[in-house]
Amino acid sequence: MSEKQKDLRIRSIVISEGENRAPNRAMLRAVGFRDEDFKKPMIGVASTWSEVTPCNIHINHLAEKAKEGVKQGGGAPLIFNTITVSDGISMGTEGMNYSLPSREVIADSIETVVGAERLDGVVAIGGCDKNMPGCMMALGRLNLPSVFVYGGTIQPGKLNGKDIDIVSAFEGVGKHNQGNIDDEQLHQIECHACPGPGSCGGMYTANTMASAIEAMGMSLPGSSSNPAISSLKLEDCDTAGQAVVELLKKEIYPKDIMTKEAFENAITVVMALGGSTNAILHLLAIAHSVDVELTLDDFEKIRERVPHIADLKPSGKYVMQNLHEVGGVPAVMRLLLKKGLLHKDCLTVTGKTIEENLAEFPDLLEGQDVIRSFDQALKETGPLVILKGNLAPEGAVAKMSGLKVKNITGPARVFDSEEEATDAVIKDKINPGDVLVIRYEGPKGGPGMPEMLSISAIIVGKGLGEQVGLLTDGRFSGGTHGLVVGHVSPEAQIGGPIGLLQEGDLVTIDSETQELTMHVSDEELENRRKHWQAPPLKYTKGVLYKYAKQVSSASKGAVTD
Repeated sequence: MSEKQKDLRIRSIVISEGENRAPNRAMLRAVGFRDEDFKKPMIGVASTWSEVTPCNIHINHLAEKAKEGVKQGGGAPLIFNTITVSDGISMGTEGMNYSLPSREVIADSIETVVGAERLDGVVAIGGCDKNMPGCMMALGRLNLPSVFVYGGTIQPGKLNGKDIDIVSAFEGVGKHNQGNIDDEQLHQIECHACPGPGSCGGMYTANTMASAIEAMGMSLPGSSSNPAISSLKLEDCDTAGQAVVELLKKEIYPKDIMTKEAFENAITVVMALGGSTNAILHLLAIAHSVDVELTLDDFEKIRERVPHIADLKPSGKYVMQNLHEVGGVPAVMRLLLKKGLLHKDCLTVTGKTIEENLAEFPDLLEGQDVIRSFDQALKETGPLVILKGNLAPEGAVAKMSGLKVKNITGPARVFDSEEEATDAVIKDKINPGDVLVIRYEGPKGGPGMPEMLSISAIIVGKGLGEQVGLLTDGRFSGGTHGLVVGHVSPEAQIGGPIGLLQEGDLVTIDSETQELTMHVSDEELENRRKHWQAPPLKYTKGVLYKYAKQVSSASKGAVTD
């Protein structure tokens, strides 16, 4: 059968054909379907539109554009919604416990709608941090022709002629507490940090994951760095709608694209850009959804050969908008490809290979300084470092970019919640040389591995960013920088060694030897273990209880299936 004759209704045909499906079709007629639509593949447009965060406030318009693209491509589109929560708004509050679990809710809900409605393909549009991995996990599980579209980055805020962003506001709290800025200056930062729609502007988690997904081949080339408010972003959505129908014709599925080599390409780009530690957690989870074996060791192997070349926030000067202006993610990938650091033959949603896609893009703008040359790299190896030791037998994650201090050994200052630790920092109870430990904040213990941008930003704002170590079985935001280590596994809630630490124990964090050690004898640790008891879960019903009961270790991506 020729391509023109091929029936693209790979699942919806069970609804589109047969007299006994007349009631099913009657329902679809009520939402606008006509006779001719039942001959077309039904394509879901998974929208994460919401008014609860600037990252997603514009996605309804993007979904409509994707719908137009599906129609142009010959499909029958149906928009449906899923949730989002804002990390920036929930940060530092109990609401942060819901952030990582929302990734699972998003994945489950997209899988549920597409599965129930027997849709043939999907365009998924995500903005805030957990939308992207949530969408990708669903696309992996469903394994239907799919394209992911990133909602795009926010424009930088402007204050006194300088670019600022949401991290400026978090760090402003620490500066205010230290007496370095007054009430009005903090208020002005608050009022100018977020000028409109789009995800947080630096190489934080949203932009990191968008870049990783493009590198993996699951979004259109160039789309990860196209700003939220631009004609290019509307074009991304239109083209994505058409592309899904083409993928159906060519019988290209997510598992054909998301191979082990594709994940290695994604990790390579994340390391080069100096991306968020959350990328490790999310890429492990996405790999799980497509049955690709990915481990922390894979990140280490790639880190050792890929330099950090992007001068991007939080540890650098520039934001995603600046990267877009000098050539975007494709120009960075061209540079990496020329150095032999990418698998060039990986298939993508265009139906072409990575190498073929990149041939259509220019090199980085001449004279730019957003992306360094390899011989002037910010760091000769990637900045996302896996640490291990008697404090983290399964591993922990540190982001060592923009730091002069590579290690610290100091007394543990132990807290069983972020709130208690933040109070101690605000009240100047944490001293230079201390290692601040926040535990029982892991996948089960948190639950949900709450991000610690609030406390880490306050520490930086108080001038202690390279003088105090911060260690947790929770997570850090992509906006975090400093001597911070997260994802400590096993977590305290299940008896991990971090739960055995006591106030004053000497702890070493060393990014060069990749050591995370508490200087306590094995005999003493065993004695403490005998007396340790797991505290009760913090929730006894609802979504957080279900999550805590099902979730795996952070070292496995904190997945629930």
